[in-house]
Amino acid sequence: LKRELKDKNLNFYPHVWLSDEWFAADGVPGFAIPFYLAHPRLIKLEKKFMLEAEGSSEVDCMKILRHETAHALDTAYRLRYLKGFRETFGKVSKKYPESYTPKPNSRKFVLHLDDWYAQAHPLEDFAESFAVWLRPNSKWQKIYAGWPALKKLQYIEDLMTSLIGKRPINKIRKEVDPLSKQKKTLRQYYSDKQDKYSTELPQFYDRHLFRIFSSDPKYETRSLSAAKFLRGIRSELTEAVSSWSGLYRYTIDQVMDDVIDRCKELKLRLIFSEAR
Repeated sequence: LKRELKDKNLNFYPHVWLSDEWFAADGVPGFAIPFYLAHPRLIKLEKKFMLEAEGSSEVDCMKILRHETAHALDTAYRLRYLKGFRETFGKVSKKYPESYTPKPNSRKFVLHLDDWYAQAHPLEDFAESFAVWLRPNSKWQKIYAGWPALKKLQYIEDLMTSLIGKRPINKIRKEVDPLSKQKKTLRQYYSDKQDKYSTELPQFYDRHLFRIFSSDPKYETRSLSAAKFLRGIRSELTEAVSSWSGLYRYTIDQVMDDVIDRCKELKLRLIFSEAR
């Protein structure tokens, strides 16, 4: 990350510290990195309890680092107050939504993190655009040619050029919720995190299950049980649904538990081939 910023001639490096998750802190030109990335055994533990460890691969980690660096840069140079920033990305006073419905085919936004995250809020639009611009050999001029999003990348290019040689305005080195001040045990941390990403969904409608499975006794001896079938594709299905919906894999996995249990209760079996 330091090398990429230096290659862009930026006299800036974000203030970083360990905490319990990724987050950019308000008023601080830096961001927190989850503690589990500090050691391979902790990464393994995170995957065991949450089925994934956000940022544990080099590619994913760099994606998030570039994104969070944009937020830190915004805070350091007070970029959000620039007229050009607001005209390009929108009003940053817009309230952050609890959820959003992205438009996957929109060309007004760059594609960087999953879930079309640039569409979540003007500040995320800026952060995602910056991340695309910062990545070495991203060829954004070619990839986004003809897209309205290209104007945002060109604005980033001009804005970052204007910062060359300039020192940050905000140099606060405060650490928000640092790991050193957290008293939770790992047991409590994972208990709380699993509760956070669990979801209480309405009862799964049986009619949906009966579209692809059956409780007719004639299938009892000649087809696979629905529960066994779902257990076999559980990992693949969890990953696919999580990737498309943006929900935590742990959340999807809990839903899978409920669906499999319901299939057992109804004694459902396949009525089509497994491939179908």
